Amino acid sequence: MDIYLIRHSKTVAPTGLCYGRTDIALDGDFAGELAKIRAKLPDLPPDCPVFCSPLSRCLQLAECLSNNVQRDERLLEINFGDWENIPFDAIETEALRQWADNFVHIAPPNGESFTDLYRRAGDFWRDLTQTDAPLVVVVTHAGTIRALLAQVLALPLANAFQFRIALGSVHKLHYTPAYTYIDTLNQ
Repeated sequence: MDIYLIRHSKTVAPTGLCYGRTDIALDGDFAGELAKIRAKLPDLPPDCPVFCSPLSRCLQLAECLSNNVQRDERLLEINFGDWENIPFDAIETEALRQWADNFVHIAPPNGESFTDLYRRAGDFWRDLTQTDAPLVVVVTHAGTIRALLAQVLALPLANAFQFRIALGSVHKLHYTPAYTYIDTLNQ
């Protein structure tokens, strides 16, 4: 099975805003970004499953790619809890430093850690690998893509952030029951 992981394109969020679960719209230049993303994909058959985060920045993209969109809560971005929709520079410095130094295990207040996201994404991955389709598309967020790549590569979780996951990027994997291959990253 070929699996295309796609990060949503640019949003209207101001630079420096802490948002994960906050539902933020895509930028006004979405049509141009959509054309670039489509150019990186093969022709999708009508029955191609497209899984996506339920947030509008992913859902809008997914619905432009297919009429066969399945929303999945496990594909949501990390939950920043009390820090959602607050500029990073407005978050208490020591609390932010403690989280940044150990984001794998420490969650923002009332949020989730990267380990929590990894487990959630892992549950999705296990179900995805049981899908009987030759081609699958997953439209989601940078943190979720990192968690999925960490699953596939059995990486230490802190190393998942060594992957640059650009806005509007496409990542192609090829899954077989014996092995998962990474064909391209950040296309």
